[in-house]
Amino acid sequence: MTNTLDKVIWKEFKVKTIFPNIEKCKCGNVGNLEDGNIPYVGATNRNNGTMRYVKAPEKLITKGNCVVFICDGQGSVGYSIYKSEDFVGSTTLKVGRNNFLNYYNAQFIIGALDKNRCIYSYGYKRTEPRLKNETIYLPVNSKGEPDYKFMEEYIKEREAKLKNQYKAFIKSNINNFKEIKLNKEWKEFFIFEIFEKIQRGKRLIKEHQEVGNIPYVSSTALNNGVDNFIGNETGVRKYENCLSLANSGSVGACFYEPFEFIASDHVTHLKGNYSKYAYLFMSCMLNRLSEKYNFNREINDTRIKREKVFLPVDLNGEPDYKFMEDYIKYLEQKKLLEYLDYIK
Repeated sequence: MTNTLDKVIWKEFKVKTIFPNIEKCKCGNVGNLEDGNIPYVGATNRNNGTMRYVKAPEKLITKGNCVVFICDGQGSVGYSIYKSEDFVGSTTLKVGRNNFLNYYNAQFIIGALDKNRCIYSYGYKRTEPRLKNETIYLPVNSKGEPDYKFMEEYIKEREAKLKNQYKAFIKSNINNFKEIKLNKEWKEFFIFEIFEKIQRGKRLIKEHQEVGNIPYVSSTALNNGVDNFIGNETGVRKYENCLSLANSGSVGACFYEPFEFIASDHVTHLKGNYSKYAYLFMSCMLNRLSEKYNFNREINDTRIKREKVFLPVDLNGEPDYKFMEDYIKYLEQKKLLEYLDYIK
């Protein structure tokens, strides 16, 4: 069966029609809760909303099989997520239920709901009246009612297709690597000894960023440091196939950037003649710089010249890049096999 979106009839609905029962989550201060095994869901759409795991009394627990509406919080207000399991939710969240909801059709509905993300901002919150009057387009059946069965089958079909693509990708990238252990001699090197080119990006404020498709890497520790996609061609610094190191914000966050990107002045690019795998190994070691820096102590141009990194060495006491490559390749193969086993 092939479900296509262009062969169904669509209709506009109010959120209050799809979710006649909207309730508030109940946790006003998660800091008072001890660590445990109940998901605490806050105002984020990352990790399906889960920010930590807690112990909590029954009165704070929200039952699962619901859509969670993120109603406040910079960066995530306006998003929605689905929670199958019981959880403790921040008071910045509301949840919606109906008798037809399940994991699959909820994914479809969330996709429709997230089209409303642009309505909200930190200064324009998702209040209950605004939430209830949001409109979403959904496919309908012959009675003009939401076609939950179609939504479910559509998501199941896409999930199966993606799993098959992923299985094929994994199988085509698996080699027979033997286990490699880190029983090597290690040595400390200045960063400038390892990288031929070290340069900070260039300042580009939000108002001057043009719409485009070039990744803009800044000081976030998420999404490989990509903060936006822009189209600026002048007054910027472009790099590729290098490491990006956050020198402010999420100080010390380090990523391998295989693609061309524009660097903000909050990151420094580190370039050498290395393979992807050697870069990935070194990025892990450089991430340890985050332990000694913070928002009030940034990695400036002077400090980076004094910084060192520990690396495994060969018999000549030089960085053993071949070992670094083989070790990361081994970890990659191990993880691919774990993923393959999981999706089976």
